[in-house]
This record gives sequence, C-alpha cells and structure tokens, in this order.
Amino acid sequence: MTALFLVLRVAAALAIGAAVVGQIVTSLAFWQSQGLTDIPFRLVNFFSFFTIESNVLATVVLVMGVGLTLLKKSPHWFSVLRAVATTFMVTTGIVYNLLLRGIELPQGATLDWSNEILHLWGPLYLLVDWLFAPGRHRLDWKHIGTIVAFPILWAVYTLVRGPLTYDVVTDGPWYPYPFLNPVTSANGYLSVAFYVILIAAVIGLVGAGVIRISRLRRGPGAAYAIDETAAPATAA
Repeated sequence: MTALFLVLRVAAALAIGAAVVGQIVTSLAFWQSQGLTDIPFRLVNFFSFFTIESNVLATVVLVMGVGLTLLKKSPHWFSVLRAVATTFMVTTGIVYNLLLRGIELPQGATLDWSNEILHLWGPLYLLVDWLFAPGRHRLDWKHIGTIVAFPILWAVYTLVRGPLTYDVVTDGPWYPYPFLNPVTSANGYLSVAFYVILIAAVIGLVGAGVIRISRLRRGPGAAYAIDETAAPATAA
C-alpha cells in the first residue's frame, strides 16, 4: 500500500504541476498575442485564482508526502496540511463543476487537458489519497478553523482588491470568478454575498467531512488513522 501511494503521489504531483505550468505558459502566450503589456498585473491575477492556489498547495503537499514516506515519517502537522489541501481541492472540484464549467474564466486561453486536471482529476486524487493512503492522523474538530482560515483571507483579499484593479480587456475591475463581481452580478453585492456564504458553507462541510474521515478507525491492512489518544502498548 505504501509503495503504491508513493508512485501515485509522484505521478499526481507531476500531473498537477504540469497542468499549472501548462496553463500559465498558455496564458502568457495568449496575452502577448493580444498585445497586452500589463503582464505583471495578469500574473498576479493568475495566482489569485483559488483553483491555482489550491493546486499549487496540492503539488507541494504531494511532494512532501513522497519525501516523508521515503523517510518513514508521518508527523501530525502533515496530516493537518493534507486535510487543508484535500478540502481546498475537493471544494475547487465541486464549485467549478457545478457553477463554472463551460464559462470562460479571465485567465487567457484555457488549456483543456490542464483544466481537467486542475478541476477534476487533481481533486479526485487528493480525495482518494486522503481516504486510502497510509499515515493519516486522527484530527481534532478544532482543525476546522485551520482549514477555513485561508479561504476567509482569500475572500477578503479578492473583494478588497477587485475594485482597486482595472482590466483593459473588460474595461472594468478584475475578479477571478464572475459570481464575485458585483458589477456584472444581477443584484450586485447581494448576489456576491449569497455566493460567498454558499461557498463558505461548502468549504465548511467538506472540511468537516475530511476531519470526520480522519476519525474513522480502519481495519488491518487498510489506510489507518493514527489515534494519538490511545494508551501506549506495553510488553507482555
């Protein structure tokens, strides 16, 4: 089981990393072909997508997982980090496939195979890894605060930064997702507030599910949840 997930993590990290790089290369080429000169602004925009941030985190976590597996270590903090990455990726998959699939996002030309990895296959693998990979610690419910901290900061950053930006392509402020743009939303900030609350609920529910999975006991030979509250075994 350990050897299998070692290989899977390497493959997933390479695939997700290639998808991020492939999309940014495609976007850069598109921007240049359009004669746009505000490339630094567009690069900041690119890395302001929650999808990109989640996938970068997932790649880092997978690479760290490979290293820790080779060192035969499984620290508790890494399980917390895995839980955060899993929640972000699963939420990315849910939101994109329910709300955004088929909608052109403001990142330049979309690279189809990269898009599928970032929004579908990457999230699915992170979920499988959390469910079945060895070394998962039993997490406390207090870790839900750790999970939701970054999305809250990201939402504040996005909504504060948006009105301060100007995109020459759209002749208006820049937001990563259409449902966060009060200018184009049917009911302005009321619509934005609805979607922010909805997505916050999704993140909270997914995060709670991820923590609940970590608290399940597994049978012999399965991926295990390490219960640090159990009494240490003593020699007979």
